[in-house]
Amino acid sequence: MPNAKTAPPGALANIAPAGVLRRPRNLAVALVDAFGLRIREGLLKVGERLPTEAAIMAEFGVSRTVVREALSKLQAAGLVETRHGIGTFVMSVGERANFRIAPEQLATLREVIAVLELRIGLEAEAAGLAAQRRSDENLRVMQASLTAFAVAIEEKTDAVAADFQLHMEIARATQNVHFVDLMTYLGAMLIPRNRINTAGFAGEDRRDYLRRVHVEHESIVNAIASKDSEAARAAMRTHLSNSRERLRRAQEAAAD
Repeated sequence: MPNAKTAPPGALANIAPAGVLRRPRNLAVALVDAFGLRIREGLLKVGERLPTEAAIMAEFGVSRTVVREALSKLQAAGLVETRHGIGTFVMSVGERANFRIAPEQLATLREVIAVLELRIGLEAEAAGLAAQRRSDENLRVMQASLTAFAVAIEEKTDAVAADFQLHMEIARATQNVHFVDLMTYLGAMLIPRNRINTAGFAGEDRRDYLRRVHVEHESIVNAIASKDSEAARAAMRTHLSNSRERLRRAQEAAAD
């Protein structure tokens, strides 16, 4: 692999870290990957100034617009800071070590599946704790969310708001603020169809797809209502695993 600091123009795909797609979604994301690798490997050290826009354009063969978009993404990720009139500098390790899932990381089936895998572990345990600790008010909100979801199906809307409310209320019912904070952070990422057409990828009619999701939601809430922790964990795991498997099958079909 070429030295990342002296890679020739157009060599973005060759200096991306292991696991990053060889054909990146766009040039700005590829540039972010390239400089992220240099920072992690110490080729660009904390406090060091990045090359000028003109130098980056010349090295990688990209436009000024691409460079500025990449620098903006790096800054949003906490990897660099721009000092106006001086340049862009690598930030300290502590300032760039926070967990983050950027919205642009949810542009493909592969990435949505990865977030679902994270959610399976997180939300299955949240459902189990919710069954042990939920209040009557928590349960009332969950049941109201189920009703709103059913109404949305019949009105042919996407039911995203009701879906999100249900998952958030399960997190609140754990009585553990860290579950709530993390779920709040994930936000719209909790609902894959808010990013992609999940029913279309699964080859199902949208209403049939949502009805299937509704039945899975009912199983979760019923277990929480009965204070059955193991059943709640299993129902949540089944719900999210079903979503993952539907998308995985679609991904495999697209690759054939």
